[in-house]
Order: sequence, then structure tokens, then C-alpha cells
Amino acid sequence: MTHHRLLAVSGIAAALTLASVGPAQSDDEVVLFQLEGMNHSGATALATVTVHDDGSLRVRIQGHGLTPNQPHAQHIHGDMAGSMEFFCPPPSADKDGDGQVSTEEGVPMYGGVVVALTTRGDTSADSVLDLDRFPVADADGDLFYDRTIPADQIPDSIVEHIQHLHIVQHGLDVNGNGKYDMKSLGESVFAKSLGVDGVPEEGTNPATCGEVVPFGSVDTGGTTTDGGGQVPLLAVGGVALASAAGLFWLRRRLGRSI
Repeated sequence: MTHHRLLAVSGIAAALTLASVGPAQSDDEVVLFQLEGMNHSGATALATVTVHDDGSLRVRIQGHGLTPNQPHAQHIHGDMAGSMEFFCPPPSADKDGDGQVSTEEGVPMYGGVVVALTTRGDTSADSVLDLDRFPVADADGDLFYDRTIPADQIPDSIVEHIQHLHIVQHGLDVNGNGKYDMKSLGESVFAKSLGVDGVPEEGTNPATCGEVVPFGSVDTGGTTTDGGGQVPLLAVGGVALASAAGLFWLRRRLGRSI
């Protein structure tokens, strides 16, 4: 089993863990996002976004390999009008040649902030840099996030345009000293553009980025861990949605009781 496959197995297990928390209601829609590492972070994450019939949005994220004991700003990015196609930036998006795709270099590709995935309080773009209200990775670099955001804090049409949205997690320790500081990349240009001084670039550069899981699988190989078939995702209106029945089937396929 390759290292890539091990990451895929971890991602599938994360999807099952996240999607199985609490009973699914018949009118709920569960959308999966697979997040891959950016800027040599080595981090991965998998998120489920559950759209409840009351208009609220439950977001659950399970990440691994993030900078330990540090906060990680995370946001839903994209275009609510559905007029533009966005994607996770490739390494070539590094226009200034510093070896990092910064936030300001990435935003034109994955879009502006639609929802700030804070742990409490405001979730608008006004909270984009409020690190005191974003989740902190534990000592092993694992991050677990679970919040239901009320309908009145969710932009209109988020469900209709979910296929245009991305989830991005920020924050990485470039110089390996266990914290965000200015010794390696200096001060955050993005933060300064918002009028906030003294924020390290390490704290704002993207660590992971992910989009809606394509029809077929959370693994790029398109199969379950035993190679026996595809993870069942239901395509509804052009959006990849994981049905409750499909998740149950996948649990059976993996031989897990979650």
C-alpha cells in the first residue's frame, strides 16, 4: 500500500466518522470536501457540510498533519453568483518566487471568503483573521471542528452554488520552530492589506485546500480500500452529494462499525 493510498484510507475513515455523527434527516444534504496539502505542509483534511432543511449549515472537519498547538484560520471560499470557476492553486501560483503560494496569490484562484469557519461568534468575512476564534490543532497536528451555523449567518444561495466553493485552511510552520513567527517569511502582506499589522505570513498562508469531492470517490483512484468499487455519491443538480444509504454501504464495504 502506497503512502498516497494510506492518506486516502485515512480520508475515507474521516468521512465516515464525520458523516455518521448524529442521524441524517431525509431533507438534509451532505456534501464532502477533500482537502490536500499546499505549500509543502503535508497536511490533509476531509470535511462534510450538512445543509439542514431549516437553512442551518453544519460543518465538520477532521484534519491531520497541521502545525501542532497553533490556530488555523479556515474558510469557505468561492463565488456565490456561480459566474466564475475556481480551483485550488497549483505551485505555479507563487508569483513572487518565495516558494509559497500566499493568500493574496491564492484568492484569485479559490475565491474570496464566503463563510469564516470560526468556533464561535461571527462567521462573516469580517472574521477572516480572528485567530482567537479558529480551531487549534492538538499536539499531534490533528484538528477537529464541528459547528452548526444558524441560517441567518449563511449567505443566500450557498447550496445552489456549492460546486463553486472551496474550503481552505491556513497556517504553517515553515522554519520548523513550532510556532508562527516572522523569521522565515516575514509579515503577512494579506493581513497588512486589511489594516492588521504584526501577523506572521506563516499564520495566513494556505496549508490545505479542497473542493467538492468529484462523483465517484474521496480517493483519486475512485475505489474503496479493498479496490472493490466506488464510494457512492449521488449527483443532484450537478453537485456531489453523499446519500445516507451510500455512507452506510461504504461502512459495510470497509468493515467498520462507526
